[in-house]
Amino acid sequence: MESKEINIEDREKSAVVGLINSSQGESKVEEYLDELTFLAETAGAHVLGRFVQRMELPNRATFVGSGKLEEIHDFVKINDLDSIIFDDELSPTQLRNIEKVLNVKVLDRTNLILDIFASHAQTASARTQVELAQYQYMLPRLTRLWTHLERQRGGIGMRGPGETQIETDRRIILDKISRLKKDLQKIDKQKATQRKNRGKSVRVALVGYTNVGKSTVMNVLSKSEVLAENKLFATLDTTVRKVVVQNLPFLLADTVGFIRKLPHGLVDSFKSTLDETREADILLHVIDISHEGFEDQIEVVDSTLKEIGAADKKMIYVFNKIDAFQYTPKEEDDLTPSTRENISLEEWKQTWMAKSNDQAIFISAKEKDNMEDFKKLLYHEVKKIHVQRFPYNDFLFNYYDETGDEM
Repeated sequence: MESKEINIEDREKSAVVGLINSSQGESKVEEYLDELTFLAETAGAHVLGRFVQRMELPNRATFVGSGKLEEIHDFVKINDLDSIIFDDELSPTQLRNIEKVLNVKVLDRTNLILDIFASHAQTASARTQVELAQYQYMLPRLTRLWTHLERQRGGIGMRGPGETQIETDRRIILDKISRLKKDLQKIDKQKATQRKNRGKSVRVALVGYTNVGKSTVMNVLSKSEVLAENKLFATLDTTVRKVVVQNLPFLLADTVGFIRKLPHGLVDSFKSTLDETREADILLHVIDISHEGFEDQIEVVDSTLKEIGAADKKMIYVFNKIDAFQYTPKEEDDLTPSTRENISLEEWKQTWMAKSNDQAIFISAKEKDNMEDFKKLLYHEVKKIHVQRFPYNDFLFNYYDETGDEM
């Protein structure tokens, strides 16, 4: 499905807000707000400004201080903003109080990510998983909703004696959460059956931070046309393709990208999607080497893999986008500034990234740089598992490796 670009004049006008404290310094907060801006733009907003305050702990009532909130209020009025987006999750009390002061829609990072997921969900499975996460997010925040939920079961007989609107809405949401969980149990069983029907085939899963190029890698390896865009969470539904490298078949799955501060409800509700990662034999951890914060992104992915019980998998680190890498020399008097042309594959192999990991490869999936070496590495790792499951193929694979002949 092709995405439709929204004209800038039709986009929702917004601003982003973050806090500086001992756990995240100024440069880190600026990086987080860059990402939050990208998230907002992916959702269809036009970000006109950003606000940062130095506070060790968020204000319990309004997240930021009263002076900063008044500054944001003035900016909202002058620029006729439609919304304000906070980089951290807001409590129901904070949401309610901030909306009263600013009189515009107030979102936090979690709500924004859920909105993007909802707009990108294409299959019944993804839509069900997102809807469950949305209702779980909504439940404790009922008091700040402008209007009550639309009735889906009729009004007569639903409301008990003296029951308030909020209590009724809470009961409706709890009923929907219960129904969605049952639907997901059916989906989990269907997905498990599909995975079981794949037999003993070696399974490889692409994992990584969102927007690092996993879908592009998938397209190059499988010669398929999975959606690949410069947007966060462009891929939401897991795609599985049969791939053959040097006559060796295996299954390759493209999974949803991870992100820092990923809503826990999404991790829970996307169980059936994340099972592709949990049940994979090999994980290809794709990393955007051109991103300034790629080391932090590696940590986020590793932490998420640990959370879902997939940290012990065989891992190949795939450092992607070497064509977009820009190197700024430390010596100001260097008369020959380094550019990406100065970084050869041999130099990449001497970096800490290559030496600190058992398996690492440097590629550009977009430009198809070093893809042959990548395929050879993948072939040998898949072969190790394949011949254990299909020992009678060992002789044929050894013959192919020695002669290069087609089987």
